[in-house]
Amino acid sequence: MSPERHGAAGSDPERYGAAGSDPERHGAAGTSRVLVAMSGGVDSSVAAVLCQREGHEVVGVTLKLWGGPQDQGCCAVSDVDDARRVCQQLGIDHFVFNYAAEFERDVVEPYVDAHRLGLTPNPCINCNRHVKFDMLLDRSRRLGFDWLVTGHHVRVSRREGRTRLRRGADGAKDQSYVLYMLSGADLADLWFPVGDYRKDELRALADELGLRTAHKPESQDVCFITEAAGRERFLAERIDLHPAELVDTAGQYVGAAPAVELVTVGQRKGLDLGGAPERRYAIDVDVAARRVTVGGADDVTAPGVRLTDHRWADGAAEGDVLAQTSAHGPALAGRLDADGQLHWTRPQRRVAPGQAVVFYDGDEVLGGATAAGHLT
Repeated sequence: MSPERHGAAGSDPERYGAAGSDPERHGAAGTSRVLVAMSGGVDSSVAAVLCQREGHEVVGVTLKLWGGPQDQGCCAVSDVDDARRVCQQLGIDHFVFNYAAEFERDVVEPYVDAHRLGLTPNPCINCNRHVKFDMLLDRSRRLGFDWLVTGHHVRVSRREGRTRLRRGADGAKDQSYVLYMLSGADLADLWFPVGDYRKDELRALADELGLRTAHKPESQDVCFITEAAGRERFLAERIDLHPAELVDTAGQYVGAAPAVELVTVGQRKGLDLGGAPERRYAIDVDVAARRVTVGGADDVTAPGVRLTDHRWADGAAEGDVLAQTSAHGPALAGRLDADGQLHWTRPQRRVAPGQAVVFYDGDEVLGGATAAGHLT
């Protein structure tokens, strides 16, 4: 995968020769070679500035991930141009790495397959896991960079021989949930300069420097789902969608849903319940039977979460933890048993199978897992 180059004439990413990795190096005297993942947003733009201000040799890279239609999310053609223009303003090289095939294989296809099975995937987590902090991090090392830098709102704790991910200083923008899979070995070569800043401080700095990304809106949506077409049309072009019957907890028919593959546990809107006055929620999705069970507010809660595919920061955790079940949801008290299953201190809303559950000790990430159902 040859990078496309923007920036200084004659530049070649292979010229950045091999170098070691010292986890205490950034901020110290001397120059490090850093590769900054430039999304075209304000956070990664300021990350590059902060690295440059510390005297490091900075190179920007933008990933070409999705080649289909796009009108929202990150990684659009305009984002590549914004990243390139910021790098020009800072006087640093800019490259584009094409990972479109890998993105299709490791992010888009699993997203489609999950819906086929009645799961609720998080494609941003898969993108971070397989592309940004697997392939890109590996490439950064092979090119001899000391650090891979991103604009994520997280921090890293390094003490007593232990390296863990921490929440960012701006709690409203914290992104530790979507990066829970990062190991200590990964974190040894990663640097998150904006994690110590609030979002308003970053925008103020970008504005002061006249960066074109200073007031750019944030990307919140899935990059490969267009607002015009939506999720249903995207999936319908790739898998067959089947209507489903809605039944209550006694198994009685109460309505219909246009596509069982589009229903997620906890969903209320979009279910045709014939004008039932009380609120009802999807509490179970059975794709094979083309049936969705619905229930009231009491039915949508559960005493715990059945989990699979655990990823730990430094060994399996057990006992009391705080657990987060969505990117910006609250951290709730619970207990991990010896088998890694989560029991809530008080019953909580069911977690849709396929979603990530991330465990914390204070603001440090202990690890995470994927919801596979609820405990009874």
